[in-house]
Amino acid sequence: MGAHEDLRSLVAGGAGSGARASGAPRGTSAAEAWTDLPAEEGSAPRRAAAVLVLFGVLDAVPARRGGSDGAAPVAADLDVLLLERASSLRAHAGEVAFPGGRLDPEDAGAVAAALREAREETGLDTDGVEVLGELAPLPLPVSNHLVTPVLAWWASPGPVRVVDPGESAAVFRVPVADLLDPANRRTWVLDAPAAASVLPGRRPPARAVRRARRRGPAFVVGDVLVWGFTAHVLDSLFDALGWTEPWDRGRTVDVLR
Repeated sequence: MGAHEDLRSLVAGGAGSGARASGAPRGTSAAEAWTDLPAEEGSAPRRAAAVLVLFGVLDAVPARRGGSDGAAPVAADLDVLLLERASSLRAHAGEVAFPGGRLDPEDAGAVAAALREAREETGLDTDGVEVLGELAPLPLPVSNHLVTPVLAWWASPGPVRVVDPGESAAVFRVPVADLLDPANRRTWVLDAPAAASVLPGRRPPARAVRRARRRGPAFVVGDVLVWGFTAHVLDSLFDALGWTEPWDRGRTVDVLR
């Protein structure tokens, strides 16, 4: 069965709501296992957002690691669309992400929002996109969003580009076979401030801010580092699809926020 059929079957089978993330205990749902950073106490209700997870046979540049000889679980010409967020953004600046954003009042739902954001961020012609379905909404506590991944297939590929440099620094496609290559898998490690007990409205002194070490799956393909929420989604998808290969989780990459 090809990648297109695998993705359709995943959505039809409801794997998005119950798929076990790579490395998570059995019985852990994707919605639980994909959580990036823990929510802060007293945080406001999460805002609805959506991202477009767009796979397809997108261009003439194959993976460095071919799949036709059985070395990789997918074809060398299977890609996924990603972008690099502008360094000037307040949240997730400079990170690699899927196209997407917050639901606007005029959006009919997560699918409409994901397609609209992809048009605005990458110039994508969404008429050529086959929407396969929505996966389970996942919490993104860092920016206090509840994000619905919209799984899609690029049936009629077209050009993409940076539309607004204030939003995106680059738009590109990454071969999935390279993401799956065990040599390109890492565990990201982040030393982040942990919550400290302080009076409301008061800023804690530097010595009162404890450090908490967080970690999760990451991908390093050339000079592209995918970590955080985006890497969690890809990691869980690959695991649910049966594409994941054994990799060394002891190989780490430090990230800064």
